[in-house]
Amino acid sequence: MKDRTAIVDVIAEDKRTGEVVLVMNEPNEWNGSDEQLLALQERFNAYVSFLLDGELAETHPELAGKPARIELRCAHMPDKRALELLGLIHDHLAFQELKLEVVVTNDPLSSRDGGATGMTGET
Repeated sequence: MKDRTAIVDVIAEDKRTGEVVLVMNEPNEWNGSDEQLLALQERFNAYVSFLLDGELAETHPELAGKPARIELRCAHMPDKRALELLGLIHDHLAFQELKLEVVVTNDPLSSRDGGATGMTGET
């Protein structure tokens, strides 16, 4: 598994909500390992830092000051340990007025089609 901690996969603006959306892709199957959960936590820390420490404003001044959400796009439904961690991350982000949305793109039980309708952005 390669280190993707410092990479923001997609930066977009959701025209429907006016939110800045940072998309984090997770193509791997969830295995509940400490290594995978630590990597996920480190990526969230990097995304939050990007939003709150001024990097977003520097690289995309047109998006500065807009409400923000981090969208985790998973190829597989997160397992129990990942869901517990995501719940904690959700609560932590809420204190910083950031939203978290988890989208399972390839799961047949997912109600979303995985499309980015209404969003503009770049990788």
